[in-house]
This record gives sequence, structure tokens and C-alpha cells, in this order.
Amino acid sequence: MEPKSFSLKMWKKMLPFFRPYYKYFITTISLNVLLVAVDVLVPLFQSYAIDHFIVPDTLKGIRIFALVYAAVIVTQTVCVFFSVRAAIHIEMNVGKDLKRAQFVHLQKLSFSYYNTTPVGYIHARVMSDTLKIASVLAWGLVDMFWALVYVAGVFVIMFLLNARLAAVILLVVPLIAVLTAVFQKKMLVWNRKVRETNSEITGAYNEGITGVETSKTMVIEDLNHKSFQEITNKMKCSSMTLAKLTAIYMPLILFFSSTVTAFVLARGGYFVQEQVIALGTLSVFLSYAVGIFEPIQQLARLLSDLISCQANIERVVNLLEQEPNITDSLQVIEKYGDSIHPKKENWEKIWGDIEFRDVTFRYPDGKENVLEHFSLKIPAGSTVAIVGETGAGKSTLVNLAGRFFEPVSGEILIDGRDYRERSQLWLHSQIGYVLQNPHLFSGSIRENIRYGRLDATDQEVEEAAKSVWADQVIEKLEQGYDTNAGEGGNRLSTGEKQLISFARAILANPAIFVLDEATSSIDTWTEQLIQKATSQLLKGHTSFIIAHRLSTIRHADVILVMKDGKILEKGNHRQLIQQKGYYYDLYSRQFEEERMMEVFC
Repeated sequence: MEPKSFSLKMWKKMLPFFRPYYKYFITTISLNVLLVAVDVLVPLFQSYAIDHFIVPDTLKGIRIFALVYAAVIVTQTVCVFFSVRAAIHIEMNVGKDLKRAQFVHLQKLSFSYYNTTPVGYIHARVMSDTLKIASVLAWGLVDMFWALVYVAGVFVIMFLLNARLAAVILLVVPLIAVLTAVFQKKMLVWNRKVRETNSEITGAYNEGITGVETSKTMVIEDLNHKSFQEITNKMKCSSMTLAKLTAIYMPLILFFSSTVTAFVLARGGYFVQEQVIALGTLSVFLSYAVGIFEPIQQLARLLSDLISCQANIERVVNLLEQEPNITDSLQVIEKYGDSIHPKKENWEKIWGDIEFRDVTFRYPDGKENVLEHFSLKIPAGSTVAIVGETGAGKSTLVNLAGRFFEPVSGEILIDGRDYRERSQLWLHSQIGYVLQNPHLFSGSIRENIRYGRLDATDQEVEEAAKSVWADQVIEKLEQGYDTNAGEGGNRLSTGEKQLISFARAILANPAIFVLDEATSSIDTWTEQLIQKATSQLLKGHTSFIIAHRLSTIRHADVILVMKDGKILEKGNHRQLIQQKGYYYDLYSRQFEEERMMEVFC
């Protein structure tokens, strides 16, 4: 919800990002004080010129006047230049630091945060909100200071010159202030609606682009068009209402400004005729009468911006204060370091012995347990295959073993020790993941494989690719290993991405492998070749294989058949077939389906 009033407590949370650049803020404030003095005094030069050169019809002293006036204008120009330069420095650096802080914090958050938080929400916090905060801190506060000092300085000068004329302008200022406050409040409400709708449009664009294949295959382009049309119509209505308010507000301000100017001209002209004031003094009042309303409007607008920006600050602070569900203890961090500053010299070697002891688990956003009193011991170097229906707990088991989630109760031991006694990064660095829908980064194929081990040579990268037959695919690409994979690997098929991610995992040579439907998008012939290769490569490594094709897990040391978070059957392929239980039925049915497919194909 948008804030209704200014909260100093919330703004104080921006001090750590603002404090390193306080010298630039002092610089721009100091220069703005000097700039206000110049802006207030410039009309007095006009008055002096009228009274000393125009009225007496003489040029005596014009050179000195011109030099002084030129010096003032140069001073004004220099002040603006260095003030803008300092403000830009503040804006760019505060924006950079905010983005960096959020990015670093996002690396520390747990899987559960990303499970429940839309990508668009995160993107808006890091980009749009950060940009608004940096802009307001750099420009808004300084401009507000300038407007306040300028208005105060102008009224001081006017009252010193002629209190009666100054009072005329002063009487209109409260009316302008009230009018501005009322309209700015209404305009702020509709401006928020425009911004919210704009976010909806951005989200619709994102979904339309990323889900284009689904839209086309389901033939729902017309539905997407209608939905997008509704959002854009909503945007149009909000924008039109905002434009109408602006169209009413601006003429009203101009009307009052012109009325005051006319009154000053009439009353001041009378004073000039009666020789109460000089003609130059009247020109000063006219300049001030015309110019005084813009800073007042600016003050109202900047105040609205500050209140509006508070919402941006709240969203950024909420992200930065989001606590990860999984954290290392202070003792663990002191010894092993954290994800940003690891102390790898203290990391013990992982052998891969894994044990679940009476583990119960449910997802942070869930209400029912996925696993209950689950126990299992996996000796180092074992190949464990996990099968079961959707929602049986297969991926949950692997994610718990990798400490991407932690159990509600019970313990998970790695090499005989509770894995919470060592750092997350220590464990994650020794897990090689190959997923059903792998993610590749923008960059070359070679770079994507090298993410498995950043210090690997080109030869090692290519050998890893050959070991899983990925080289046969890579060599067919236009630039071989230097081919750009595209955003998310979108220039490759799912099967090709699986091969690349397989090579990446092999290059890392981790103690623990996780193959989650890793060959589901690869043809049967290539899959058989990969199985032969990996049967040798995975020796000595603890491996989890989540598979839909049961023919791919026949050589696993142990097969876990899971249902409703519990192990229904356990044993190797031969033992489970002999039991003629759930696995036997599942395997027989799948074998028959594959045989029928071969007949028809």
C-alpha cells in the first residue's frame, strides 16, 4: 500500500547508501545556496539598470555594471555546472550501490523465496524502484531546498523594498498553496494508478514474449489480445484522468499568477506615479510576482514525489530485509566463510556418505508434510535411483540432500556430520546438477561448460563434452564451441541444453551428482551412449537419478520407489522385479508401452 505521509524512520534506512557520498551532497547544497542568492539578486540588477541608465537616459557607469553583471552570470553558470555534476555523481553511485546490495542479497536468499516470488517483482525492485530512489535523493531533496530558500529570500527582499506590494503577493500564496496541495494529491493518486497499470503492461509483455510458444500451440492469441487490450484501456483511462487534472490545474495557476501580476502592475504603477517607489522597484516586483509561483508549485510536486518515493524505499527495504530460510550459524561462517567470501582453505573433502535420520519436511508455503519420519542411509559412491508418481517427494528428497531446503525435524548427515555444522556453499560446490529443463547463460557453449570449473582449460572443456557425446552436437553448430547459446540457451533445443549441462556437471567433477530427468529430451540412441559413458564417469561418486524411463535406472545400486513421501519399495532392479510389487507393475506397463510404440513406428 502506498504511504500517505512522510516517514523519517523509513528514509533513515537509506543513510548507509547515502553516507559515502555526503561530500557531494554538501557541495551541491552549498552551491545551491549561492545559486539562490544569485537568482534572488538578478532582478535587482534589472532595477538598477532602469533607475540608473534608462530613466536618466545615461550610460555613465555602464561598463562597471556590465562587468559585475557578467561576473554574476558566470558565477550562476559555474554553480549550476558543479551542482549538477555533484547531483549526477550521487544519483549514479547511490543507484549502483542499491542495485549491488540487492543483487548480493538475492544470492543469499533460499530456494523458497524464489518459489513464492514472481521474477517481475524482483526485477521491479532492482531496476525501477532503485532508479526512483536514486533520482529523488540526488535531485528532489536539493531542488526542494533551493525552492524553500528562494521563496524565503524573495519575500525578504520584497518586504524590504515595499511591504504593501509584498503583502499583496503574500495574500495569494496560501491560496496557491492550497490549490496546489489539493490537485497534487489527486494527481498523485492517479499517477500511482498509471504506474501500477504500467507494471501490469510490463508483466503482460514479459508473459507474452516468454510464453509465445505456448500461446501459439494453444491458439490463444485472441485471448491474449483481449486481455492486453483491457490493460491498455485501463492505462489510457488513468492517463486521461491525470491529463485532465493537469489541464485544469495549470490554467488555474496561470490565472492566479496573471491576476497577481496585473494587480502588482496596477497598484505598483500608481505608486510609481505618486513617487512612492521607483520604476526599477516595480520591475523587481513584477519579476518576483511572475517567478514566485513556479518554486511554490515545485515544492508541492517535490513533496508528492517524496511521499511517492517512500513506497519505492519500502519495497527495496523489504527485499533487503528479507531473511533467508536457510542460514549458516555464526560459528560456521567464521570457519567456512559465506557465499560471497568463502574460506575454501577450511573446507573438508566430501566423500558423499549421506544419511537421513527421521526427517520430516514440508515446504515453507505448504500446510502438509511432504516427508514424514523418513530415514535412509546412502553409502558414498552409491547410485540411487528414485521413481514415483508426481508429488511423491522425489525432487524434495534430492533438494533436502543438497540443503536447498532443511528438514522441519530430524537430521541429514554428510560424511557422518549434520550438514548444518558446515557451510551451504561447501556442500553446494560439490553437487553437480543436470535438470530436465536446464538453464544456460548468455555466452558461448564453451563458457557455459566452463561454469562447471572456471579454471578449466579449453582441452578439459572439450574432453568433458566428448565424454557425454555433446561434441557431436556442438560440432554441428555454426561456430562450434564459440556459438552463442542465447538468453537462457534459447538458441538450442532442450535435448542440446541437457547435453551441455551434462558436460558442465562432468567438468565440475563433484562428489555428488543429481540427474533429474537429465536425458528426458535426448533421443534413445544418444541416451544409451550417455548411459555407457556416465556409468564409468559416475563411479566413486554418490549419484541421485530421478527418472521417468525405468529402463535407464536398471543398473542403479538401489532403487527407491516413493509414494506420499514414504519409501514404498527399496532394492535393486532385479530384487524389485522379483517382489512383483508396485515397481514391477510400473516397469511392466512401461515396457509394454515402449514395445507397442516400436511396433507402430
